[in-house]
Amino acid sequence: MSEPENLRILLESVANGNISADAALSELKNLAYESVGEFAKVDHHRHLRTGFPEVIWGLGKTPEQIAQIMEVMRLRSPVVIATRIETSVYTLLQAKVRGLRYYEMARICAITPDVIKPKYPGSIGIITAGTADLPVAEEAAITAELCGFRVQRLWDVGVAGIHRLLSHRHVLESVSVLIVVAGMEGALPSVVAGLADCPIIAVPTSIGYGASFGGLAPLLTMLNSCAAGVGVVNIDNGFGAAVLAGQILRTAEKLRLASPGSKGYDGGAVS
Repeated sequence: MSEPENLRILLESVANGNISADAALSELKNLAYESVGEFAKVDHHRHLRTGFPEVIWGLGKTPEQIAQIMEVMRLRSPVVIATRIETSVYTLLQAKVRGLRYYEMARICAITPDVIKPKYPGSIGIITAGTADLPVAEEAAITAELCGFRVQRLWDVGVAGIHRLLSHRHVLESVSVLIVVAGMEGALPSVVAGLADCPIIAVPTSIGYGASFGGLAPLLTMLNSCAAGVGVVNIDNGFGAAVLAGQILRTAEKLRLASPGSKGYDGGAVS
């Protein structure tokens, strides 16, 4: 149930005399955000503002803190996501949070429905230069899927064997936005941007020998790309890439619905 629907039901309950004004005030305190102990404030309205729910950053939090936050969030959201969860932490969380799923490669824990249906048309293609880039790429893929987007994966097609990429041109041509994940020198996003007609989100990874400086070398390569239409997120930030790709698809759908002839057209206004 959405927050506007919750608010409407709450106001109707007050009007009908089913709950007191004081009880309603107590409920309203938690509509925007809710304190969890003395260590967190859950932002229940984030999905209304940004289109995406708040996601728990797992590093630096204790299993007890993560579990408490997840239990609060599950009461208001059908999908609860925690990123950067190591296997040892998941083992502890599993005993504290019922129905928890773990995506080991992506290092993501989530409470989800049995089936998550795509909410938007189009799909997100995710490409890696090498197998070692998979943890970052899977973080992007799982995040996107849990948020209701279709994902196509294409792994290990880096520039060291460019024929591998060229034999999968159909993937580049079939998706609406591409996330390209690469370490070492980070050349793959520039190559892909020269072949694809959709937005490219480049993700540098910390994979590489010493002179890659933990991902700084591919980051600078991507920022200095000679190909147009390449946006770059931070090192190893698969989650951020997925959200940006999702925002691109969401914006495209809003513009489609606002266009003349569309069933959702309202004269040009985009909310």
